[in-house]
Amino acid sequence: MSASAQGPESHREPAVAREDAVSEDLLRRLAPQVLGALIRRYGVFDAAEDAVQEALIAASVQWPRQGRPDDPRGWLITVASRRLTDQFRGETARQRREATAAALAQDQQISPGPDADRCADQDDTLVLLVLCCHPVLSPSSQVALTLRAVGGLSTAQIARAFLVPEATMAQRISRAKQRIREAGAGFHLSSGSERQRQLNAALHVLYLIFNEGYTATSGPALQRSELTGEAIRLARMVRRLLPEDGEVAGLLALMLLTDARRPARTGADGALVPLAEQDRGKWDPDAIGEGIRLITDSLARSPIGPYQLQAAIAAVHAEATSAEDTDWPQILALYQLLENRSSGPVVTLNHAVAVAMVHGPGPGLAMVDALAADPRMSDHHRLHAVRAHLLEMAGDAAGARSSYQTAARRTTSLPEQQYLEARAARLLPAEKSARGSSAI
Repeated sequence: MSASAQGPESHREPAVAREDAVSEDLLRRLAPQVLGALIRRYGVFDAAEDAVQEALIAASVQWPRQGRPDDPRGWLITVASRRLTDQFRGETARQRREATAAALAQDQQISPGPDADRCADQDDTLVLLVLCCHPVLSPSSQVALTLRAVGGLSTAQIARAFLVPEATMAQRISRAKQRIREAGAGFHLSSGSERQRQLNAALHVLYLIFNEGYTATSGPALQRSELTGEAIRLARMVRRLLPEDGEVAGLLALMLLTDARRPARTGADGALVPLAEQDRGKWDPDAIGEGIRLITDSLARSPIGPYQLQAAIAAVHAEATSAEDTDWPQILALYQLLENRSSGPVVTLNHAVAVAMVHGPGPGLAMVDALAADPRMSDHHRLHAVRAHLLEMAGDAAGARSSYQTAARRTTSLPEQQYLEARAARLLPAEKSARGSSAI
């Protein structure tokens, strides 16, 4: 076949592929908005989710053939609403509708309200996120439900990310929906301090999702990019809805600045590479630039909060051309501010490292030893890993080796375990040399 004969097809296929990709991305962004609109109107979670999935399937089939509608969101809401109405017409669905109506009569918080008919003009994604992060749910259930309902991930994808069977994750998500129903959770945003508490809970769940993706708590891989990517996508979504909120900007900046290091965090063999030894040329400059711009703007015009301070710390690391050039006094000052605003054992542990880098390992070790009395951290592998690092800085090879070994035994992440064991093994010659010197 001649090149001229191949030309039209070779140009058409990438265009179709691009259109399909755009539609898939659009559907994923619209899904939580459509689900939120249906839940607000009808007050049912499972049935609304099923209807939305059917509408998404219909769109994926019809749009490539018939063209995308002028109002894709309104089209999806209309189709999903019809699917939901069809469900309510069946005998089983009728009984479900009557039970729902009774629940609505008892709980005015989830009553449709006078603006129900305008749901196609309102973005309910933030309200849906807040609902998925309801305080009656455990953190793991909040994360799972958020990824399912707001993120649009399948149950199988979430199960793979958290290394549990799909059936287990399905049960977790189902129980989370049931608990929300039993709690009579309203589909609304509160006002004042309660609204801020709701938002803080939602941001914390996105923070947990990102952290699990950045350093997986268990399994053979150090990182799970599907989770970090999803957390960043959802944080961008919240920032679009709340562009003036400083902590939303701070969380997104923190994610971008931290995720920028991802290409340098593992070697060719998948082994962990600590921050001080990373090839900074592999860091993502675009993510760093965006993160620094976000946090610089946020700090200049918004009240300072914990996510902004953590992002500022990450920015100081990102701006250093080498580990030796890191401005540790500035990082220490930022950690002191963070302790004042949001104290906690993990913050204190990181603060101890900054203290050691500025004032020497002795004061840092004193903070770590005091933290060992906290039951939230006493058995955590990170406490022993930090203690080992500071003992190594102090020249105590035997103590550092013992602490590295303890940390290795207590982590469930295989890459972290291998890294810690390697650090311990590397100290063995120094420990033997120290023993020989003491015997002379």
